[in-house]
Amino acid sequence: MTPALPSATTGCQAAPVLRERGQREVFCGLTGIIWLHRKVQDAFFLVVGSRTCAHLLQSAAGVMVFAEPRFGTAIIEERDLAGLADCNEELDRVVDRLLARRPDIKLLFLVGSCPSEVIKLDLSRAASRLSVKHAGSTKVLNYSGSGIETTFTEGEDACLAALVPELPADSAPGLLIVGTLPDVVEDQFLRLFADLGIANVHAFPARRAGAMPPVGPNTRFLLAQPFLGETARALEDRGAVRLDALFPFGAEGTTNWLHAAAQAFGIDEMHFRRVIAPGRERAKRAIAHSRTRLEGKRVTFLPDSQLEIPLARFLATELGMTPVEVGTPYLHRRHLAQELALLPADTLISEGQDVDLQLDRVRAAQPDLTVCGLGLANPLEAEGLTTKWAIELVFSPIHGFDQAGDLAELFARPLRRRDVLRV
Repeated sequence: MTPALPSATTGCQAAPVLRERGQREVFCGLTGIIWLHRKVQDAFFLVVGSRTCAHLLQSAAGVMVFAEPRFGTAIIEERDLAGLADCNEELDRVVDRLLARRPDIKLLFLVGSCPSEVIKLDLSRAASRLSVKHAGSTKVLNYSGSGIETTFTEGEDACLAALVPELPADSAPGLLIVGTLPDVVEDQFLRLFADLGIANVHAFPARRAGAMPPVGPNTRFLLAQPFLGETARALEDRGAVRLDALFPFGAEGTTNWLHAAAQAFGIDEMHFRRVIAPGRERAKRAIAHSRTRLEGKRVTFLPDSQLEIPLARFLATELGMTPVEVGTPYLHRRHLAQELALLPADTLISEGQDVDLQLDRVRAAQPDLTVCGLGLANPLEAEGLTTKWAIELVFSPIHGFDQAGDLAELFARPLRRRDVLRV
């Protein structure tokens, strides 16, 4: 049962990467607010941007219409963009009014929707000034969610990287689970680590601003999400050490991820096997229900969230699918080395996007399933190709043993729908 680590010479680990730069079809980093604001329960995300940004958030988070959300938009008018108004005075007024009305806010993020050269406002200086002004009640930080500077999940990376310098220092040994997870999944992992006997385990980000975990030279951390490159670098700058592992998707990925922590903290191998065995077997049985439909099928991933390579590994190794092309917005080779080593050697790995060229390759390959963004799915379906909305993989609980069957089902469902609708 001990996880077999991939050889450094196998798979796509050293394969050339097709790098493309052109028109992209992907959400901007602002959309990360949609899951971040639900996680940190006393935080507020104030987007400093245009009406377009306000409409984006309102549309993307329409489910919050019956609740008072923990995000909003400070709208910059045309006269502000032209430099005819003092944006700092206006921002101070908006923040003062917000915090007076919502004293429960303990952490306020100023989120830039455009580079500072465009909005003519240095949000880092504004955050420092406002943090001093509201010291003792609310911490104010900033990060960029600009579509010019970030794509989709990079919004979370920028947010967590901004938080890292604020984490308390601690030299005690500890383990960090890094990346926003649904509470139920986070709780499952925390129970598993407790059963393994690993003490002082924290999740980052925490659910409350005042409970953010400590970090120091004896901190070891596991990335739960593959898109946290800047966050990992910031933690390493604080002395923490990343544990190299597969990402916790599927039975094997989750086993390998947990095993990396068990080894780092000196957990007995037989004890490790006993603790994870029930969950691992449940996951394998749940995955088997979808394998009969997916085995032998060919799949292409278009770049969207940076989840593509770990998910392609899961489909290839645990469900018997054949990845044709795996596209990702950015490729972090060091963090994904084990994942790449387990992909079939003839898989095309592409970084970035020129959407027209990539669509030409999809049409030529005719995969059984294409995982892509919402804007491309309907046109491809109209051409007779079966698609899977990539965004659902970000918003659904897919990590860990108990979600492995649901993850497999997300890929099986479009093929089942195709078969039912086929005339």
